Amino acid sequence: MADLPFVPFSPVADDRGVTPCHPEDVVRAYLDKGWWQAETILDVFDGWVRARPDAPALTDPANLAALTGAEPEALTWRQLHDRVEHTAAALYANGIRQGDVVAVLVPNSVALVAGYLALWRLGAVATPMPVSYRGHEISGIVAASAAVAIITVETLPDRELAREVSGLGLRTVFTFDPAAVASLHPDAVADREPMRKYVAGLAVTINDRVTICWTSGTEAAPKGVPRCHGDWLAIGWGPQDGLETGVDSVILNPFPLVNMAGFAGSLLPWLLGGGHLVQHHPLDLPVFLGQIQRHGVTHTSMPPALLTMLLQREDLRGLADLSSLQRVGSGGAPLPPGVVRDWQERFGIEVLNFFGSNEGVSLMGAPADIPDPVLRAQHLPNYSSGRTWASRLAANTAVRLVDPVTGAQVREAGAHGELRLKGPAVFGGYLPGTATSAPFDADGYLCSGDVFELCGPDGQYLRFVDRLKEIIIRGGMNIAPAEIEGLLLDHPVIAEVAVVGYPDPVLGEKCCAIVVPKPGASITLGELTDHLRARDIASFKLPERLELAAVLPRNPVGKILRRQLRDELLGHA
Repeated sequence: MADLPFVPFSPVADDRGVTPCHPEDVVRAYLDKGWWQAETILDVFDGWVRARPDAPALTDPANLAALTGAEPEALTWRQLHDRVEHTAAALYANGIRQGDVVAVLVPNSVALVAGYLALWRLGAVATPMPVSYRGHEISGIVAASAAVAIITVETLPDRELAREVSGLGLRTVFTFDPAAVASLHPDAVADREPMRKYVAGLAVTINDRVTICWTSGTEAAPKGVPRCHGDWLAIGWGPQDGLETGVDSVILNPFPLVNMAGFAGSLLPWLLGGGHLVQHHPLDLPVFLGQIQRHGVTHTSMPPALLTMLLQREDLRGLADLSSLQRVGSGGAPLPPGVVRDWQERFGIEVLNFFGSNEGVSLMGAPADIPDPVLRAQHLPNYSSGRTWASRLAANTAVRLVDPVTGAQVREAGAHGELRLKGPAVFGGYLPGTATSAPFDADGYLCSGDVFELCGPDGQYLRFVDRLKEIIIRGGMNIAPAEIEGLLLDHPVIAEVAVVGYPDPVLGEKCCAIVVPKPGASITLGELTDHLRARDIASFKLPERLELAAVLPRNPVGKILRRQLRDELLGHA
């Protein structure tokens, strides 16, 4: 069990310029208990390069040329190592050093993975962003993370990314244009010897920060989530144990490789298992299904809505031979029990139930733990129930449900409480300056903001009920209503506004803006979205429905009653 005492941690960069993620006594305890190993992400990668140099390692999306203009590549472990060395040499030649933070704005590709590994080789920190982000989000993250450079592509359809980021005051903009001064293109000249000498002299620890991912909470601005080598490898063993990936596995990754969904669902199971990672971006169903057939994909991830659609649409399933598929991870929304059952009974494909966050551990309903697909669709393991679970995270992760009103721990089946977690896969705290409150309780448990029900006669299962937080999840992307509301309140005819989610059969949720216009004024959805587009926000955050109201319901202290608004929107009031 994760029984370490909790001490608030204020990270400070050391004499190497590197910021740790956890106090040193916590790291020593994790190592002593065997919860962390004394190896870095690069140690794991280099191990596969030595063991499987000529085996397939990484493949680009089939439609990469249409996306960025680059021709798709497929690399072996040896070739990937060579690409990482080349990329690290180019980064080093242009001033990237240990402890530097580098923003990354690259679609899922060989180049993205090689870029991460090259930054980590140099001891630098990657702060990744979805390519759907625009100036509003990019500039805020660059400023909050103190990024010194950015890695991006020249163009995407209808966008010139390199030009968009050129005015952010960054020291260097790295692109894959072979003619660019700071080029990461494989044909660009890069002397590797200076980089190799520098890397050979680096002092590296598993507690060194390697990523700053971003998550939206109830606050308007995104929060930075620093992670180290030890964090990510501890997290990775959870899904890897459930997916049971190995050297023969072919993993197809459809989620943006920028946070927990992409890292825990695909990158880490690939890296720990030593198989073949096939990248996909953006979600294009015919391309996605074609990749399954072409590469003999054994493992992938799909949101519940896509699983449901494919099950219902024989014409879509007929686009490709899916017989190689063994296991599919899914999460982000409740899984329909009948869908999980039918995938298993009709097609022999097991669906795993995942639940996680950038800050916390990934809970996982695996077939080894919950063989019944109907039960597995609705439940996750309670790691503190005393049972032995498939994931090695279970034995060292403490789980509590806490009544959000009384603060009492929930112990009886059928009762609800906020999920709280403690252990070696839980992060050490938000990036200073990006959060307004601490995410831990007095005992050091991460307060997830998610409500679960304690289930089973011995409390061995957890069932997701609702979110305490107000996040809207559209196609796996988090939207903070407060951010959108703050921008909309600048509109000259809007007096009040609330943004809430409403169900969508494909994306899970979409945004609805409920607007109180100023007296005598009116507004249309088009005018509202034009106002937001002028602020250069990501398109996925745009409201797709507008409702006008005379007043917004509020509680006695003035907070908007979002649950009431959602119920009224759905006609349940």
